Amino acid sequence: MGAFLLAGAVHLVSLAVLLAGVCLVVGWPLGGWPARVLGVVALAVAFLLRPRLGRPRRSGVLTREAAPTLYGLVDAVSAELGAPKVDSIVVDSDFNAAFGVLGLRRHRQLVIGLPLWTVLTRQQRVALLGHEIGHCVNGDSRRGVWTASAIGALNEWYVLTYPSRDNETNANLVVAIASAVTVLLLGVLNFGVRALRRLMYRLYLRSGQAAEHRADLMAARLASPRDARGMLQAMLNDSTLDAVLTRQRALPRAGGRAVRAAGPMPGLWDALAEAARTVPPTEVERRVRLSEREVSATDVSHPPTYLRLRLLASAPPADRPPLVLDAGRDALIDAELAPSRARIAAELL
Repeated sequence: MGAFLLAGAVHLVSLAVLLAGVCLVVGWPLGGWPARVLGVVALAVAFLLRPRLGRPRRSGVLTREAAPTLYGLVDAVSAELGAPKVDSIVVDSDFNAAFGVLGLRRHRQLVIGLPLWTVLTRQQRVALLGHEIGHCVNGDSRRGVWTASAIGALNEWYVLTYPSRDNETNANLVVAIASAVTVLLLGVLNFGVRALRRLMYRLYLRSGQAAEHRADLMAARLASPRDARGMLQAMLNDSTLDAVLTRQRALPRAGGRAVRAAGPMPGLWDALAEAARTVPPTEVERRVRLSEREVSATDVSHPPTYLRLRLLASAPPADRPPLVLDAGRDALIDAELAPSRARIAAELL
């Protein structure tokens, strides 16, 4: 609620700048070219403060025609959670996954990192989809235009009010005094903007981290708490991916670049899956303990991973998960992802 109200105040300031610019350009309440120039400047500032809605990614997009089984699984996850269907699915090379609502049409886009998808078991994949799709219905303020655009406006205000000290040594005394006064005024404004931005981030991230916990619980309800925990623990295996990539890149390649691009593609994903399967339980526990000691997280917008695991450990187990990915559908999805595997292997190697 605090983030929502503070965002409203930021938007009111942006609207006031826009209206002031329009009024000055049309000559009210002051006429003359100085007022109109000031109005144009205000309109330029209002343009910088406009909401950034983002753009859906176009590269790596899988169409429904090319991946009907994968889209069917994602649609089943959406139906189970009461979320709207996704509009597109992107497959990329990140050891991660993401979901966003983008553009004027509020395009719902799911991004699946193929390296992460490769190391997960079937039900862990369901848990991953449940977590990402859960952001549609878990009250995550970071996906909304209202608060996200307010953060963008505060960032623009921070840049606009950041004082420049280039003219402090100007030989002209009048210019030097005017520059010093300007720097002082901008410094005061910038300090206020920094304080508001820090408060907004604190409220915004606190709300977002709570939404991540709710998404984890949705993943546990859709698959099982054990599979949701396994999915989070698998995300600690990024060092395993790095080791596999280092070995694959060190393999001798005969026949030039074309053979290098074509030769290792099947082996890369098999090697990655095998490396993830053979991580000893003691190493998994060590990585979890290291995550707790370092208070590490997926990124700054997520809660520490050890707290997410602790919450899932207390989640009630389900007798039977409402959504099961059987071996047949999983094999069909793997076949649909084959072109993406070839493309991403070439990118990584």
